[in-house]
Amino acid sequence: MIKIKEITKLKKLYKVILTEPFSYKDWEEAKDKIYVCEDTVVKYMLTRDKAFSTAELEQLLAFDNFAQGKSLALYFISFKARTSSEVKKYLSDHNIQPIQIEAIIDSLTKNGLLNDRAYIESYIQGKVRTASAGPYQIKQKLHLKGLDLQLIDEGIAQVFNEEKQIDVAVALAEKIVHQKASRHTLQQLKQKIIQGLTAKGFSYAISAIALESLELEVDEENELELLYTELDKSARKYSRKYEGYELKQRITQALARKGFDFSDISSAIRDYDFEEE
Repeated sequence: MIKIKEITKLKKLYKVILTEPFSYKDWEEAKDKIYVCEDTVVKYMLTRDKAFSTAELEQLLAFDNFAQGKSLALYFISFKARTSSEVKKYLSDHNIQPIQIEAIIDSLTKNGLLNDRAYIESYIQGKVRTASAGPYQIKQKLHLKGLDLQLIDEGIAQVFNEEKQIDVAVALAEKIVHQKASRHTLQQLKQKIIQGLTAKGFSYAISAIALESLELEVDEENELELLYTELDKSARKYSRKYEGYELKQRITQALARKGFDFSDISSAIRDYDFEEE
């Protein structure tokens, strides 16, 4: 039997000195000194001269690992909602044994302190409320948090149906219009909207519906101003290497790639004074 030689209360734990070294499965070498939490002291009524068998000490240390791990987990989730995966990693980083981690997760889940399904729904609701992401981006980010894909899909179906997806996509599309309309042609703007929405995680179909609902119209004055601005840039660029018909062809191709109407390009080039370049 191994006895407690001395027990001292420290700031957070209790230092327990044993009468002889003791080997435990997670230790590299035998120790005659262990550190336990108050829950362990109370549960096992630790006092000086109390004796334990090796099996009893192993049981005590397993409980202590669980108790300390649970305290760590409660501290970790007190700041904000966490996923089971995040709590597992946190406990693993703090040297809590895998078997105790599973027991802690089970305990927290049963007591309603850890709920991956509720976490998913809350996360999606936040993204819907702020109109900041589509379903595919949401799914990717939640999966990176270690959440189950089936749970994520169920959460999206429950919270973010097609009607809400369209509403959020329209809100995002309107932001894109506000930011980019003055600097792009209508065709360019439409491309930017589709690209922006799909990048945010919306399907092409939803993105197209959102775009159509905006009922965008051509701002002819803005389009003409943009055309001549780009014509100036292209003329300066290509006049260094080309002239005459070849120069005009290069400029036409460059402007067409930027989404300008071919007839508008032809008209602008006819009116443009290339001799000034």
